[in-house]
Amino acid sequence: MRKVIISVAPTPAGVTAIDPAELAREVLAARRAGAAMVHMHVRDSKGQLTADMGLYQETVERITRESDIVIQASTGGLSELTIEQRCAPVTYAKVETVSLNVGSVNLGGAIYRNPLGEVRYCVEQILAHGKIPEIEIFELGMIQTVLELDKEYHLPKPLLFDLVLGHQGGAPATVEALIALRSCVPPGALWGITHARRSDYTIIAAAVAMGASLVRIGFEDSDYLTAHTRASSNDQLVAKIAGLIEAMELKVASPDEVREMLHIG
Repeated sequence: MRKVIISVAPTPAGVTAIDPAELAREVLAARRAGAAMVHMHVRDSKGQLTADMGLYQETVERITRESDIVIQASTGGLSELTIEQRCAPVTYAKVETVSLNVGSVNLGGAIYRNPLGEVRYCVEQILAHGKIPEIEIFELGMIQTVLELDKEYHLPKPLLFDLVLGHQGGAPATVEALIALRSCVPPGALWGITHARRSDYTIIAAAVAMGASLVRIGFEDSDYLTAHTRASSNDQLVAKIAGLIEAMELKVASPDEVREMLHIG
């Protein structure tokens, strides 16, 4: 039976306060609902992206005391951080996977800058510290960039692509765009779906039906529980996705199964 990873991204982009205890409780509830991985940016107490790992480590320590969920750190996000600062979580032992951004793209009114020299630096740090990259794909050409980087660096296998749809300026949240991106994922690679600014589940359902190995869900991308209602917690979103996966007679992956699928450790 095919296994599908649920990755929870619990923190809204516009958050103005971070409480490690509250965030850890949110993640633990999401784990109980079926999430096997958590995607978190490194933020300060006011919610701003930072290179200071203090609050992040406190949150992770609280989570890992009570859960086996796979910890994923972001090396991206819109900020004025340098690439060295963005890659700070790569050195943290409890981080098992990291997001890898491989190209620049417009996000709304902002430019998400990922020039190739900085991408290479991030790849080198990921490899040096033995982390597993989840490669964020906002546009079709980014997949080709990954294939070229793989020839140069021999990235860990299987490659894991996260096809990100729905950002203003990036690939649109349409089935046609999903099919186009999926068609360029190389044989043997795993891929998943993130639907930003989502108000329904049609794209996610289509991705799972097409063979997605990962679904990212959570307040970072959207809090819509249905087209007309908002979730009050991340675990509600996770439970809905878990139900969708099981209704399609697939298996929600456990953290240990994620580690096996991605060859972590």
